[in-house]
Formats: sequence, C-alpha cells, structure tokens
Amino acid sequence: MKAKLFKNCSIVATALFTMLMVSSAHAVKPIYIGGKERAAIRGYDPVAFFVDSEPVKGLKEFTVEHQGAKWMFANQQNLDAFKASPDYYMPQYGGYCAYAVANGSTASIKPQFFTIHENKLYLNYSKSVYKKWLKDKDGYISEGNKEWPRILEK
Repeated sequence: MKAKLFKNCSIVATALFTMLMVSSAHAVKPIYIGGKERAAIRGYDPVAFFVDSEPVKGLKEFTVEHQGAKWMFANQQNLDAFKASPDYYMPQYGGYCAYAVANGSTASIKPQFFTIHENKLYLNYSKSVYKKWLKDKDGYISEGNKEWPRILEK
C-alpha cells in the first residue's frame, strides 16, 4: 500500500514539476528580443521610427543595454536621444505585436508594420494584422493597455 501511494505521489510530483517547467519556459519577457542580433525589436533603431518615419536597422557600434535588453541604433545621435528619454522611444507592449497583445497574447513583429500614434510606437506581426490594427487602433490600444499587465503576470 505504501509503495503504491509513494508511486502515485511521485507521478503527481513529476507531472507538477513538468507543468511548472513548461509554463516558466513560455513566460513572456517584458521586451521582445529577436533577429540574428538577439536584440530588442529585431535590432531596429527605435528612435528612427520617430525621426526617419521608417524602420532603420541598428549597428553594433551603437548599442546600449536597457531593461535587460540590447537596443541598437543607426547612429550616435539616436543612441543619445534614447539614453536621454528611453520611455519615450521604447515601443509599446515591449515591442510585441500590438494587435496580439490587444487580443490577450503575444507575437513577433515585422518592423515595417508600425504606427506612431499619440507619440507612441506600436509594432505589428504582418501586413494583414497591420491592416486590421489600423481599422480600430484606438480600440486595440485600449484593450492592449488592459491586457499587457495580465500577459506579463502569466
């Protein structure tokens, strides 16, 4: 009887440990890291979206660590602007797809599908998602602002 109870407890403990490991392996990091550079927002310069109105790839020589992520910039001027005001230039929802966050999940991004809205940078996963996003970005932002803290808590 004791052997059977021990075996059952062992099975339950193993299952719980496995579930814990799987759920922690899928925990959302607060900043989206991607691309071969393993940098925030795939190594694109967050300041360039504001000053150049387009995505511009950052360079290794203009890099800074911020909030546990490597951020890359196209030039020293953009790097300095970010250092002076990182919260202004950082993308919303840690750089994850804003549409996905509004729908309670996360997704990677393609930097060419971006929006600057009310001086904030939002990124999207694909052209089709970007088109959906544009149809009701205020509604998606409202939902995203509610969902983002929940997503980070998971």
